[in-house]
This record gives sequence, structure tokens and C-alpha cells, in this order.
Amino acid sequence: MKARIPMHREFMIDFPEGSDEKRNEEAWDKLNQILEDYKKEGKSVYTPTFIEDCEDKVKALQQEYGFTYTIEMVK
Repeated sequence: MKARIPMHREFMIDFPEGSDEKRNEEAWDKLNQILEDYKKEGKSVYTPTFIEDCEDKVKALQQEYGFTYTIEMVK
């Protein structure tokens, strides 16, 4: 059986080296909550507007936790 996963864009999160592991985990929990809330709307990372729909929330967390992110096309 084969499954074809569509190309889509994802946030690639990077925490600075030496950053506080507990705060990083807290940030991951909040990032995952953004995704869970998005799924509750019946959407997924494969939704064409995923990045646009979530980027403001990710940027707010970026300001709070100091991580960087890029947006990459993945298969």
C-alpha cells in the first residue's frame, strides 16, 4: 500500500543553544496547543492557509520564548 502525502509548508522551530529546557518545553506545549486548536476547527497542516492562519500566534510565542522559525516546504 502506498500513501501520497501532499507537499505542504511547516513551521521549523529552533531554540537557541543553551536555552532553558523547561521554558522550551513550555513553548512546545503552547505551540502544540495552537495546532490542536487548529485541528478542532477541522483543519490540518495540509490546509493551504495553515501558515497564514497560525503565524501571528507563533510570532507572539516567539516574542515570549525567544525561538526562531523558518517556513519550509516539506513532502
